[in-house]
Amino acid sequence: MTFREMFSFQPKDPKEKELTQHQHEILDKIAKKVVYWKMSVPAILFLETMKPLNYIGSQMMVFFEPFFQAIFSWKDYDELRKLMEERGTVEILLQKIEKFEAEQETKEKEMKKRVKEERKRKGKRNIWQIILGKE
Repeated sequence: MTFREMFSFQPKDPKEKELTQHQHEILDKIAKKVVYWKMSVPAILFLETMKPLNYIGSQMMVFFEPFFQAIFSWKDYDELRKLMEERGTVEILLQKIEKFEAEQETKEKEMKKRVKEERKRKGKRNIWQIILGKE
């Protein structure tokens, strides 16, 4: 990759290779963890601002590799580093985070709706019924 290609804002090259199933699984795992930790908004903001510098970020991952090998498997970390070198990968990761965030929101809405219906069904209870656990 040339210096000019590292900082270009041109769209993804159509002849770039497609991601493999294992690469999609790695990105899914990262996106699910971000949504699980409820860090999707900061992650999206960070990834959007750092999108032009993705190649430099991937080279920083090479520098920090010895530290992260204690936490992550080497194979997945190396594959992620190679993925981050390509410009289109950041956009794919952003789309996955947004998709899982939307799924999580619908699940939370359904759960809140079920809890609300359950409370309506049980009716009002006084404080002693709640303390003693009686219905």
